[in-house]
Parts: sequence; structure tokens; C-alpha cells
Amino acid sequence: MTDTFTLLDGGMGTMLLEAGLPAGTSPEVWNLTEPEKVTAVHRAYYEAGSRVLYANTFGANRKKLRGADPREAVAAGIRCARAAGPEAKVALDIGPIGQLLAPLGTLSFDEAYDIFREMVEAGRDAGADLIVIETMSDLAEVRAAVLAARENSELPVWVTMTFEAGGRTFLGCTVPAMGLTLRGLGVDALGFNCSVGPDALLPLIRELRNWTGDLPLILKPNAGLPDVHTGEYKLTAAEFAETMAPAAALGVRYFGGCCGTRPAFIAALGETLTPMEQEPKETRHGVCTARRVLELAEPVLLGNCSEDDDPDDLADTAMECLDEEAELLDLSGIEDAALLAQGVRSIQETVDLPMLFGDGDPAALEAGLRAFQGKALVKLGGEASEEVLSLCRKYGAALVCETRRDLPGIPAGDIYLLGEAEEEDGLLRVRYER
Repeated sequence: MTDTFTLLDGGMGTMLLEAGLPAGTSPEVWNLTEPEKVTAVHRAYYEAGSRVLYANTFGANRKKLRGADPREAVAAGIRCARAAGPEAKVALDIGPIGQLLAPLGTLSFDEAYDIFREMVEAGRDAGADLIVIETMSDLAEVRAAVLAARENSELPVWVTMTFEAGGRTFLGCTVPAMGLTLRGLGVDALGFNCSVGPDALLPLIRELRNWTGDLPLILKPNAGLPDVHTGEYKLTAAEFAETMAPAAALGVRYFGGCCGTRPAFIAALGETLTPMEQEPKETRHGVCTARRVLELAEPVLLGNCSEDDDPDDLADTAMECLDEEAELLDLSGIEDAALLAQGVRSIQETVDLPMLFGDGDPAALEAGLRAFQGKALVKLGGEASEEVLSLCRKYGAALVCETRRDLPGIPAGDIYLLGEAEEEDGLLRVRYER
């Protein structure tokens, strides 16, 4: 093992079931009722080499937890992990809420944010060293969790999402969209967990690194796929570690395991991983929704949605723009915060296109950026105020200017110069230059 890598832990649920957790019981309840058994699992991973322990708080949210108060379960979970070893960092582990966010489900973005805020505050107050948001498949839910973490703590934030072998999450998020959006939101590390086995995730890590700049990457996969008859995972500890080893050349710094992995898997990683020469990568930029990335390398067809004053009309206009093959929706002329927020939400129910906002009213800009579930583009009309720049940094927006300039705190790759524009079949074809 070297200082180049940090070992995370492995699966928690199976270990607790083997320790006697009754089927159907929320694992997080044991933080309060059987803390010594929870700490024993953490200690086994610590002794195997784990130096970041994920607290047993994955499902400690008020929608999912049964039989305990979420704040108490989170605080107890942090204590259980802290007791396992003096050199380990303890992560507040935040998993999915267990309900779909609108428009696919009934849970609103604001309610999801509040659920995550409750967990973040409890973990912060209990002394967590960092926050890990994991096993996510919905980019909107990830954004709610990251914003809750950023706005209610000063702790580092890591994110891992779970992808299918085809390169999308269950809800359709792509690897580039994940990288662009989360890098923009300022997470401290990101990658994949759970999902399929490590062999299928290596190509996805190779793709992700092109969209994440210099951020350290995380790989925490399952031990392959379980047998359909026995439920047993197919990879041995040695096979798991050998399959993971090539990720050292792909910028992965944090290694661990998820379903089907045990302390022996972590120990095997520690014995197998060695520093490797880094593969070359191509740093790429753009704006995106969860499913669509627009790199702005070629002139873009811009659909104007700024003239409507009703959210439903905005959605109808956006649909017309999509039918006319627009690639980017222009909402930069809307300066009514309530209209813009509801309009963005309405558009996203039916139209999957990145959006352009204006800087005329900071309140409207924030409303639009918060409601948009991806990485947006913001047009600067003149000198950029610190308030506008702060909002763009917070939400990870790219910026387009009329004259070339540096903007404090905005990565150079996210600053575009407004180029030529010409009308084409009722739309504008606009060039954005970096």
C-alpha cells in the first residue's frame, strides 16, 4: 500500500445480517440498540486497512428509517464508526431517499433538500470528517444532496453514482453529465459505487476522468454480479483486487467495495494496488442536462423562450423549439424569479435541453439555476457583479461574455466568448468560443 491510494471500506448490510440483524429491520436502528455490533464491523474493515469508514447512516432519512429518529441514528452511527480505529476518517454516508423526485415521482426537489439537510446537520454536529453521497441514480437527487451538504456544513463532499453496464444510471444520467454537473457544484471527489463489477466500471472511469478536471476519483464496486439462484457474488477477494488494479492508471485515488465485499477484499486491495503511470486524458467542457451534453464546439441552434409569461406557455414554446431542432433554450430575458423557477420545472417535464439564463436579476438567476437539473450557461450582459459570479460558482454554471476576460473563481474552460449569430428557420445559430 502507498500514500498514492486510500482504502475505503466494503459492504455493511451483509455483515450486519450475519451479526444477527433481523430481516426487515433498518440497519441504522442498530446504531442505537446494538452499537457494539456495528462498531465490530467497522473495526474489521479498519484492521483490514480501511482508513475512511462509512458510518452506518445510508438510510437514516425520515422517509426510509423505521423505528428511530433520523438525527439520533446519524449521531449514533458516527460514534460507532469513530470507535473503530484512531487513524480512520469517518464519513456521514447518505444514500437515496427511497422515493422518486418529480416529475418521475411525487417528491419535490425542495423536500428532498430538506431531508438531506436534516442528515447533514446531524452528521456535522456529531463530528463527521466528510460527507459521502452514494448509490445515486438521479442527478436531481444528487444535486439536492450536494446543495444541502454545501449550504449546511463546511465538510468535504464526495459523490458516487451507480451505473448500468451500458453507461447510464437506471434513470438515464450519462457519465459526462455526471462529471460536468458535479465538478461544477464543487464536490471534492467523485466516482462510482455499487453497480456492476469492477471490470465493467473501468471503461466508465476512463470516460469520467475526461469530464472532471483534476478531481480525485472513487471506485467502490460490487464483487461482480450475484448468482441468480444462490445470491452469492462471484468474485473472490483476490480476483476483485486484481480487476481493480488497472484503475490506478486512471486517476482513481480512493478504492473500496460495495455489495458482496468483506474485509478480506479490502485487505487484498491493500496488497495488490501499486502506483502506475497515468493514462493520457482529454479534458472536455460543456453544458448539459442529465441525459444530454452540449460541448459548444460548433455553432449552436438557440431556441428563444424568453417572451412567455406563463410556465405552461414556456413549456409549450420549449417543445416547439425542440421540434425545430434547437440545441439550447434561451431564457435569458426572464427576470421574474417565480416564473423562471416554475418555467424551468415545467420545461424539464417534457423537454431535455440545456438552458441559457441571464444576469439581469440575481434573484431570478438563482431561481433558474437551482431549478435546472444539470450544468447551465449564463449570459453576462455587462460587467459581472460579485453576486452573479458567486451564484455561477455555487451552481457550477458556465459563462458567456461579449468580450474576452478572466472571471474570478470561474474555470477558464467554463468561460465562452459570444461569437457570430445568424437566423436559421426561426432560430438563431450562435457560435460560442473558448
